[in-house]
Amino acid sequence: MVENIGWRVTVFAVLLNLASGFIYAWSVWAAALIEELGFTRTEAMLPYTVALAVLAIMLVPGGKLFDKFGPRVVAVSGGILIIVGMIMASLQISIIGLVFWFGLIVGTGAGISYGVSIPSAVVWFPPAQRGLVSGLVVAGLGLAAAYAAPLAQLIINAVGVQQTFMIYGIVFGVLVCLFGLGLKLPPTGYVPPGTPEPAAEVSATKEFAPSEMVATSAFWLIWLMYCFGAVAGLMVIGHIAIIAGVQAGMKWGFALVAILAVFNSGGRIIGGFMSDRIGRKLTLTVMFAVQAVNMLIFSNYTSMTALTIGVCIAGIAYGALLAIFPAITYDYYGMKNRGMNYGLVFTAFGTAGIIGPLTAGKIADATGTYDMAYTAAAVILILAAVLVQFLKTPKTI
Repeated sequence: MVENIGWRVTVFAVLLNLASGFIYAWSVWAAALIEELGFTRTEAMLPYTVALAVLAIMLVPGGKLFDKFGPRVVAVSGGILIIVGMIMASLQISIIGLVFWFGLIVGTGAGISYGVSIPSAVVWFPPAQRGLVSGLVVAGLGLAAAYAAPLAQLIINAVGVQQTFMIYGIVFGVLVCLFGLGLKLPPTGYVPPGTPEPAAEVSATKEFAPSEMVATSAFWLIWLMYCFGAVAGLMVIGHIAIIAGVQAGMKWGFALVAILAVFNSGGRIIGGFMSDRIGRKLTLTVMFAVQAVNMLIFSNYTSMTALTIGVCIAGIAYGALLAIFPAITYDYYGMKNRGMNYGLVFTAFGTAGIIGPLTAGKIADATGTYDMAYTAAAVILILAAVLVQFLKTPKTI
């Protein structure tokens, strides 16, 4: 009976992320902003870049609120912020207004609602299933763009980009509130069946407070690897509709956004499952290496078929990270402070959200291609694969 509750909570967590993950369809909005309002590629990336950074940062206070008040209050608050932010974004014609309302307000709402989804679900399951459950939950966020991108393109074609902001905000903000009410924590002292069974790596022997976690070298290695690994994926996600036009002359790049979302989502499930079976470190090494090779040859994808293959690989490799890093955080630092601890780790994602899309936009504006951005991403991915080899379970004090 309790296990059934756990899976029900997991379903609500997935649905919540499916609703809040519409921000991953930004490249469609970016292309429309460039065409309708005359923004440069760099300017069109600013609201998305700020939203990703704020989303990551808000996992820290959101995690603290989760640890104190539980998931429902936080998730509903996030949904309300999404509604307000998107409605106000629809009234903006300046980049500053969009950065504030979409980047700051919507980013905050998406961040705190996303932040409660993973810890609400994984607490119901033993360590040996944390990777898979984390992967399932975050798959919702990645899969969102599969429907959000073509739907956004359809609505933009009908009513324009500004009205699309309003429609999306009302619909998906309300859904976030409704699905957030389905989240639930187990009773105090609950021990998931199967907990004595070891995970792919040895679980932490104590519950680390946030201050204790950041004092370990393992935390900083995890943070750097997360940041480096996310740069390439976020760069491609943020620009793929534009990349499709630049490299392959495709006028319907929104289709690649949807394809990327499907494989991004699948990568989260695959990565979580693999990390439960063969270990977090080995899975990370494989994903970093595959993505590095993909980035090195990404500029050669100049046809629809080749670009689609490259997008699929990028989605799987990037998506896997979003499942593995929550699981490894819980393995190493325990579950008591899971909300805030993973929030601190997730700030690496926010940093990557600034570095990846914005840097790629500047390079494309300056050179007309994304070639140098791909090369830089490959280099830091190789470095991330090397850093994995130095990662060890933190010692207790």
